[in-house]
Amino acid sequence: MQNTGHRQRLRERFLKSGANALADYELLEMMLFAASPRSDTKPLAKNLLAHFGDFAKVIHASPNDLEKISGISIAAIASIKIIHAASERMLKTEAAQGQIIQTWTALLDYCRVSMGHKKVEEFRVLFLNHKNALISDELQQYGTVSHAPVYPREVVKRALELSASSIILAHNHPSGDPTPSKDDIEITKQISMAAASLNINLHDHLIIAGNKYYSFKSNGLL
Repeated sequence: MQNTGHRQRLRERFLKSGANALADYELLEMMLFAASPRSDTKPLAKNLLAHFGDFAKVIHASPNDLEKISGISIAAIASIKIIHAASERMLKTEAAQGQIIQTWTALLDYCRVSMGHKKVEEFRVLFLNHKNALISDELQQYGTVSHAPVYPREVVKRALELSASSIILAHNHPSGDPTPSKDDIEITKQISMAAASLNINLHDHLIIAGNKYYSFKSNGLL
């Protein structure tokens, strides 16, 4: 009964005051309620945060990494990954409606959710129409922990196939450091030149590293 009362109080506080009224471990507790109907989920929630470091890293953790946590069940892992999948689905739906690039914050949130916590490097291209609405977000290359080969000709070819007027490049640095490498700078120049020759504008190249980011445009490299 005591556990039931605690859960009810958490739900009421969440519904009345929103997520900001709850600590990270309390949000995790609530996520795990369905997976553990009768158990106290607070110890597991705190253990997850201690192991992975923060709320976002827990949500982005792979099922294999989550399985290493003592006391976690398949149902609990599924509950966590459902939240991750739901957030990605929501952002992709908004992107398909052209909303995702209307604000800088929305664009960063979209990129962070899509690739910010990946353990290997991904290179994505966001293809936009003449109104800067998103036509398609496509994974161009999937590489090792430190390298994802990219071919400017393929990027531009795909832009022409989609009748895109402009593009945004985005890739992640699993190291956690968003500073561009020499290769990052060089490939950006090559894609920019190839796109410009066909009147396709390269708006920006974003490097995402967890919650950190680097904008080529903001730093004068575009």
